Amino acid sequence: MSRDNMNQAFKRVKANKGTHGIDGMKVDELLQYLKENGETIKKSILDGTYRPSPVRRVEIPKENGKKRNLGKPSLTESFNR
Repeated sequence: MSRDNMNQAFKRVKANKGTHGIDGMKVDELLQYLKENGETIKKSILDGTYRPSPVRRVEIPKENGKKRNLGKPSLTESFNR
């Protein structure tokens, strides 16, 4: 929960440039969201009341024509990993 660790997590999420999770939040919206809600999220993690969002399921095509399931967490969940 250190500031350095949180900054590194944010940079990894931003560098990934993935698609949104179930919350629909875009990567360019994350920093402002964390500025406004970061302390509340941190407190809920530390006191054990944090509840993660559901994961958005996406099917990824494979070379053999089949598909595999991929779980896409929300941006705030990616940040909290």
